Amino acid sequence: MSYRSLWMLLFGVLVVTFAILGFFGREIYRQAPPMPTAFVDTEGEVLFTQEQMIEGQLVWQSIGGQQIGSVWGHGAYQAPDWTADWLHRELVWVLDDWAREQHQKPFADLATPARAALQAQLTEIVRTNTYDPDSGEVVLHPTRLAAAKAITNYYDRLFGGDPALRDLRESYAIHEAVLPDPERRRAMAAFFYWSAWAASTERPDASVTYTNNWPHEPLINNVPSTANLFWSIISIVLLLCGVGALVWFESSRKEEAEHPDRIPSRDPLDGLALTPSMRALGKYVAVVVLLFVIQVMLGGLLAHYTVEGQHFFGIPIAEWLPYTLTRTWHLQLAMFWIATAFLTAGLFLAPVINGGKDPAHQRLGVNILFGALLVVVGGSLTGEFLAIHQLLDLEWSFWLGIQGYEYTDLGRVWQIGLLIGLALWLTLMLRGILPRLKVRDQGRHLLLLFTLSCVAIGLFYGAGLFYGARTHISIMEYWRWWVVHLWVEGFFEVFATAAIGFLFAQLGLVRIAFATRATLFATSIFLVGGIPGTFHHLYFSGTPISVTAVGACFSALEVVPLVLIGKEAWDTYRKQQLSTWTQNYRWPIMCFMAVAFWNLVGAGIFGFLINPPIALFYMQGLNTTAVHAHGSMFGVYGFLSLGLILFVARRLTMGLVWRESWIAFSFWALNIGLATMIVLSLLPIGLIQTWASIEHGMWYARSADLLQTNLIETLRWLRIIGDGIFIAGTLAFAAFLVDVVRRSRGAGAGNWETTPLTGSPTG
Repeated sequence: MSYRSLWMLLFGVLVVTFAILGFFGREIYRQAPPMPTAFVDTEGEVLFTQEQMIEGQLVWQSIGGQQIGSVWGHGAYQAPDWTADWLHRELVWVLDDWAREQHQKPFADLATPARAALQAQLTEIVRTNTYDPDSGEVVLHPTRLAAAKAITNYYDRLFGGDPALRDLRESYAIHEAVLPDPERRRAMAAFFYWSAWAASTERPDASVTYTNNWPHEPLINNVPSTANLFWSIISIVLLLCGVGALVWFESSRKEEAEHPDRIPSRDPLDGLALTPSMRALGKYVAVVVLLFVIQVMLGGLLAHYTVEGQHFFGIPIAEWLPYTLTRTWHLQLAMFWIATAFLTAGLFLAPVINGGKDPAHQRLGVNILFGALLVVVGGSLTGEFLAIHQLLDLEWSFWLGIQGYEYTDLGRVWQIGLLIGLALWLTLMLRGILPRLKVRDQGRHLLLLFTLSCVAIGLFYGAGLFYGARTHISIMEYWRWWVVHLWVEGFFEVFATAAIGFLFAQLGLVRIAFATRATLFATSIFLVGGIPGTFHHLYFSGTPISVTAVGACFSALEVVPLVLIGKEAWDTYRKQQLSTWTQNYRWPIMCFMAVAFWNLVGAGIFGFLINPPIALFYMQGLNTTAVHAHGSMFGVYGFLSLGLILFVARRLTMGLVWRESWIAFSFWALNIGLATMIVLSLLPIGLIQTWASIEHGMWYARSADLLQTNLIETLRWLRIIGDGIFIAGTLAFAAFLVDVVRRSRGAGAGNWETTPLTGSPTG
């Protein structure tokens, strides 16, 4: 295909897919579950007001939100899903109350016909929508009001530090006295109740609830809908059609030579001198490695909390570093070090693109950006600590402390600061790129795509500012996934694809025309499923069934490009064997090869395991999600970041022979450790939970009754094998780079601010 055709294809994909994302986003706004002015009984007694529910959402956010259990399936995996937990407790309370009143015995002791009759009565009462749009009130059956009061009392004791529930908090990995203020506890109970009401109440003129019958709850017939099954089948058919079409296209298109006729006899980058801004990136590399090590250590502590919820081998560490804070920092640091690695690679490439020259004051800009990143990282982590320990005012908690939503946890002030930092990074990038774009040579098209990906990274993080502390959770989830799915999983991948293509072309390992066409085509194929595929995260977030249809169909297409991943991995591996000097880039290339492998396994296989609506109906919020998250987040973006950092480090120490034993051990330990923790622990636990979810309901799959059984406990302890190997690989990576820096200084290279780029590795 010609460049013109490929650009038209990409432009068409972007226009159509963002139109779909915008149109159905509008539907989410229109059809989000209402938040009533009040829940009242038939006598007019008020249970909860809208003000309490909104304040309860703020309280939930302030204690960690999605880092302490989950709501509507989104959040942490250790404590219950509060929606499913509240709903099941309420239903059981009502059935027991009726059974004792009518039959003088518990519901479980009734004969089958009597149980069926009460269950049918309960289903009718609970699923019937009594919301009055005029008054804004929901009228409840008196027994439901009494049940809600009892469940509110239970949550008050759970989050208030009642000694009788200490063991349960230990099982949930919840620290003592999460919420000292009783008014805040009652407000949060109101929010949980509303989420359970939306999950069990049918939409007007429909036979499904506001959350499309999620969570699975057999007591009131919350089971997969017809639409759920239909679009699941369609998604699988579309996947098969897409795979067939891609294989046919690849087989029928004219073969294009990938490699130049003659590989350069020496590294083309050796002709460039290290600029001041390049040398200033040494500290970026150090910060990436430091944050990586801390994040992995927090992950090890997080895994231990699943077996000892408030202690670390008997040490009551949860008093200062509870599960909620540990998980918040674990995810937040992952975002920080991965994003910083991408920014570092971009800043290193900018002078290369500019012909080996720094724009005026580029080094100053790089140093200012570094300081800004330190402020954002330090400020956000401190704010999260203060918020989770309830040391901030409720209003300020969202702004300075924690937003309470996975991957966008940092307080709004720090989020704005990060966006400003990204804008500064984009400015520094464009100052190096734009002069080269004026040159109309063959590489201009690839450079233009790289530039557009930089713009997307710099701007799309701003989608996280489209919701506030009081925004409806359905609308918040829509914008949050713009950040998590589009910014991280979408445009970071486009940036990486373009950057690696540009690098290989600059090194003379691929033809520029081949790299350009391959990158443009791959970007179009990836984004055609990836952009509307954002909706597969929103099947059960109070969205209409049309969102399920779009998300199911397009997310299936996300898997299609991964069919050719084996060829990509092999082609990447061969790059290091094309010449003797390419061995200098062996370990960056090996990391890129690992990216290809985990793209297939972590993102593709484990991703599609939970993507179809019927699968996610039973698996949302279980450890099967953690399997996909670890396999794709570290397997793809982690290894990609480490590869980019190793490339920068290689160029910064080109006059030094690397001692490869440490990095070789690290590479294989990270891969083997990740695979082991998935195979021995996360995956079997997730599958056991899935079975429990199908057989009993989501409440049971997330309950202490299941998760504290001997089998699950054993599987959790087995994770220490994979975690231990992974941690060893992490420390080896850090030790390797420390050794590189130490020996580069000892060899007369000084600090990285003055290391020459030219020259071949010497002893």
